[in-house]
Amino acid sequence: MSPNATGLPYDRVWNFSAGPSALPVSVLEEVQRDLLNYKGTGMSVMEMSHRSKVYDSIINGAEATLRRVLKVPDNYAIIFMQGGGTGEFAASYLNLFACKSVRDKQRKLGRPLTCDYLVTGSWSKGGLKEVKRLGGTTNVVVDGVKSADSGAVSYSSLAPVSEWNLGKPEETAFVYYCENETIHGVETPSSLVVDAVDPSVPIICDMSSNMLSRPIDVKRFGAIIAGAQKNMGPAGVTLVIVRKDLLEREEPDTEAVRGVPSVLDWQYYASAGSMPHTPPTFAIYVCGLVFKWVEEMGIDALDQLREARAGLVYDMMDKHPDFYRGVVDKQYRSKMNLVFNLPTKELESKFAAEAAERNMVQLKGHRSLGGIRISLYNAMPLEGAQAFVAFMKEFYEANCQ
Repeated sequence: MSPNATGLPYDRVWNFSAGPSALPVSVLEEVQRDLLNYKGTGMSVMEMSHRSKVYDSIINGAEATLRRVLKVPDNYAIIFMQGGGTGEFAASYLNLFACKSVRDKQRKLGRPLTCDYLVTGSWSKGGLKEVKRLGGTTNVVVDGVKSADSGAVSYSSLAPVSEWNLGKPEETAFVYYCENETIHGVETPSSLVVDAVDPSVPIICDMSSNMLSRPIDVKRFGAIIAGAQKNMGPAGVTLVIVRKDLLEREEPDTEAVRGVPSVLDWQYYASAGSMPHTPPTFAIYVCGLVFKWVEEMGIDALDQLREARAGLVYDMMDKHPDFYRGVVDKQYRSKMNLVFNLPTKELESKFAAEAAERNMVQLKGHRSLGGIRISLYNAMPLEGAQAFVAFMKEFYEANCQ
């Protein structure tokens, strides 16, 4: 293993992709060592039966490690699924409306319960759209912020809680929000939501892009969903942490589950240890290695690292606000996905091109917004942020007017 000009091994680059994202080098090295012959079995994890004792230890070990790292209570199930975050948009709605407590509540009300959505960017908007597509009754708690001048909606901040339109608890099935909007660079503090919502209403939180980056109080959520490809592993597996009472169904449960496809059924997966049929075996194996890496690093240390990385970039932006134009309200700026614009689109293209020449890649903003986006997930060491900030300083000095 020899470092390249960036100080990274194996001729690697500083990968600032929003996902699929960089993985810890030590995890990749372990995967590499075991790729052809996993622990003396004579085969790769990609080749072995998911019904074997060896794979059983892999998936159970991954779950046990994650449960320790996040201090997941015993009354929560941990499920590995497929379908990504978009699949879980539908799964959240379908599973909640199949569970006994929500069906009892709806019968008592005498009409459909509403699904409350905090819309803070593209992904929460996508979740809302999916539930509408499935015929759910929705209530938009907040939808970005409106310009005082034009009335146009932007996803650059969050309205104060006093302006939220939360439904009545007895009329609400669940509250859904995305904690970190990968595209818009808005991060909503979990305490802001869980303190505002009545404890009787389950909160469903999409933590795809900030999972495992800081400690969380799992017991304050009904369910947490997350695609793996940001902070936990390769694309292809989705994590669900769900309170077990939300998996309870009526008996007989034919009517309750009629509209829930097996591939999206949390109870179906939980009752079979995430393996009612072949799971994404290799992706789960890599996730298990990442969970071990997080445990060794310490989640509090990763929280400090995320603050330090983001702080370096935001400090540079704040020193030159007319050049590095931040678009997100400072109190809601994401620590994972940092977005900004430059004075012209030409400068943005030049910035990305020159950064690539310095082995810094995947810096273009999302195609729907443009600009620049740097994603600083767990596997990005502080040196990566330092290298990026040094380039920001150099680029500013060469191009400021």
